[in-house]
Amino acid sequence: MKSILGVNIDHVATVREARKGTMPEVVAAAVIAEQSGGHGITIHLRQDRRHIQDRDLAILRQVVHSKLNLEMSLTEEIVRIAVEAVPDQATLVPENRQEVTTEGGLDVAGQLERTREVTARLAACGVLVSHFIDPDRRQIDAARESGARYIELHTGSYANARWAEKTAEYRKLVDAAGYAASIGLGVNAGHGLDYHNVQPVAAIPEVEELNIGHSIISRAIFSGLAVAVREMADLIETAGESRDWPWTV
Repeated sequence: MKSILGVNIDHVATVREARKGTMPEVVAAAVIAEQSGGHGITIHLRQDRRHIQDRDLAILRQVVHSKLNLEMSLTEEIVRIAVEAVPDQATLVPENRQEVTTEGGLDVAGQLERTREVTARLAACGVLVSHFIDPDRRQIDAARESGARYIELHTGSYANARWAEKTAEYRKLVDAAGYAASIGLGVNAGHGLDYHNVQPVAAIPEVEELNIGHSIISRAIFSGLAVAVREMADLIETAGESRDWPWTV
C-alpha cells in the first residue's frame, strides 16, 4: 500500500493572522494543494484560534473536493463546532494553549471515557475518527477501545531524533503501525516530517496517509506552494523504491 499526502495548511493562516488581515487566503491554498498532488486538506481549529478560524472551516467544508481532515481537541466548544461542520475526518489531538506546536500524542488511555464519548458523537454524524497518539501499544489499544477507526502516529520523536537514535525511533513507528493494523485500525502518521525524513515513514507498509504542513509551507516561500506540494507528493510516491537512507534501519 502506498501512502498518500494530506496537506496541512495551518501556517498559511499563521501568516495571515500575523497582521489579522485577509491575505494569504487559506481557501486558495487548499485549491492549489489539491491540484498539485495533495490527496486531502488538514486544518487544526485551535481553542485560541491562533491560525485557522471558524470561517476557514466553514468555507473549506464547502470547497474541498478531496478529504477535509479537522484536527481538534476534546473541548466541548470545538466538539460542537465539529459536529455541526461534519468534516470528512476528525483527528483528536492534545492541546495546550502555551505550546508552540502539538507536543506528543493524545493520552487516550488516561481519558478513555471522554475520548470514547467524543468519538461516538462524531461517528454518529458520519465523521471518520482518528486519534493522534504516540507509537505506544497501550495507547493503540485504548484508541481501539474508544471506537476510533484510525490512529495517526506521532512522528515527532523520530523526526527530531539525533543520528544515533534515529533507528530506534523509526522501529517504534514500524512496530506500532504493524500492531495497529493487526487489531483492525487504519494507520496514518505525521508531525515533524520534511523532505529529508519522510520517505522511511512513507515506506512503512501499513501507513496509509501522511499529514504534513510546516515543511511544505516553509518550502513554498521559496518555490511556490504548487511546487512544494508536488515535490512532497513525489517523495511519498517513490518511497518504496529505495531504502538508501543515511542511517541503518
